[in-house]
Amino acid sequence: MLEVRDLTKSFDGFVAVSRVSFDVPKHSVSAIIGPNGAGKTTLFNLITGHLRCDTGRVVLNGRDVTGVPPHDLCRMGVGRSFQRTNIFAKLTVYENVQAAFVSHRGRGWNAFTPVRDLYRDETLRLLESLRLADRAGEVAGFLSHGAQKQLELGLALALEPDILLLDEPTAGMSASETRETIQLIDRLARERGLTLLFTEHDMEVVFSIAQKITVLHQGRVIADGSPAAVRADGGHVGAPHDDW
Repeated sequence: MLEVRDLTKSFDGFVAVSRVSFDVPKHSVSAIIGPNGAGKTTLFNLITGHLRCDTGRVVLNGRDVTGVPPHDLCRMGVGRSFQRTNIFAKLTVYENVQAAFVSHRGRGWNAFTPVRDLYRDETLRLLESLRLADRAGEVAGFLSHGAQKQLELGLALALEPDILLLDEPTAGMSASETRETIQLIDRLARERGLTLLFTEHDMEVVFSIAQKITVLHQGRVIADGSPAAVRADGGHVGAPHDDW
């Protein structure tokens, strides 16, 4: 579904991503791992059009989308969440998800429908699947960090992506929040037939759901394959959490 070919990006002479190539099969759950500074977030920014690459290509469903702006990629079915929570802190949980639906679908035939009722059923169904329905009326900024990250996932899903890129979806979470979030992501990916690509420092998380793993080090791919193959390679996993 997604093909990355020889992507390279430099900043003032520093090569952050160097000739990176890998594939993300359709309906797969794939992970990108590596120590801090390996180039994971830069790579995500290149794939999603937030940065322009120096050389290389990004191909989505056979179409070259290199350098396509994020809003156009969104229309083509590419969704993304970020390391830092990106929600509307002053709106309620319900209003956050509803706003995402309106942004994606527009008002359409609902021109005369009161704003509060737009996409009500879709919003409630998605909140139910996120297990946030009982918190629909709460102000998003007062949610726990874990709940905010789950809400951000909901905003991404409201855009109805075919492929979803998650940048460290469990960063800053407690152990219990991490387990709950990973189970949620895995379930939603299967239920919705999503293709999922995520970065993560927690190797337990990676090996619990990833079907394919790409390892970056100093901007280069040093391993790419099944979890069993990457684990057998030895030196790429098991580093202290603070370093990864």
